[in-house]
Amino acid sequence: MNLIEEAKNKDPDAFDQLMKTQLQKMYRIAISMLQNEEDAADAIQETVLRCWQKIGQLKNDEYFQTWLIRILINQCKDILRDRKKLVFIEEIPEIAHEDIYFSNEWKEVLRRLNEKNRIVMELYYVDGFSTKEIAEMLHISDMSVRSRMTRGRKQLEQILSINEMN
Repeated sequence: MNLIEEAKNKDPDAFDQLMKTQLQKMYRIAISMLQNEEDAADAIQETVLRCWQKIGQLKNDEYFQTWLIRILINQCKDILRDRKKLVFIEEIPEIAHEDIYFSNEWKEVLRRLNEKNRIVMELYYVDGFSTKEIAEMLHISDMSVRSRMTRGRKQLEQILSINEMN
């Protein structure tokens, strides 16, 4: 039996192993969307909890990763929506986190993209999802994913050409 099937049967050790295989990818996506360590940790924690509660509803095991990332993206969107409702008294500086897959320079470049383009670019180039998978995760058409990638590439071109001039 594979890990997904064992997790569906509520085997906590199998579920734990399964989540460990996805943790780094979940972190990269959450930090890209939320730009904040604490919020990213909250989104991941809530995603893991919801996944445990609803894993029995997963119909096709081969779509596990897409299903998990969709839950994570929805959690991140909830946090962003809640964040808009808050009024911050002062900004707390973010703690720099070194990640071998995500250099500070790349994070800074991606941060300059608008959110829609940044998420699509991250899922495609960093996490290796296909445009079809991204479309399913974000509940948009494949054509919209491709358009956002085109706009994101153009934004990256502009950002990188400005950096070269300085």
